[in-house]
Amino acid sequence: MGSFKFPIIIEKDSDGYFAFCPDIQGCYTQGETYEEVLENIKDVIKLLLEEMNETGTKLPETQNVSFTTVEVAI
Repeated sequence: MGSFKFPIIIEKDSDGYFAFCPDIQGCYTQGETYEEVLENIKDVIKLLLEEMNETGTKLPETQNVSFTTVEVAI
């Protein structure tokens, strides 16, 4: 199939880490550590892409994502 790059979002909460890939519907996972959630999301992405390929579903196109911070005065 080749190699793909997808943006992922990783959030820390009281239970560990949560990660999701906004380009692939239903692609999310969790882990106790940052390293664990990073490996988990890679595994989930790979499994979903393999399933899409096997079923003939169109693979998602990777998109450029910008991340920044903004200052808001209140």
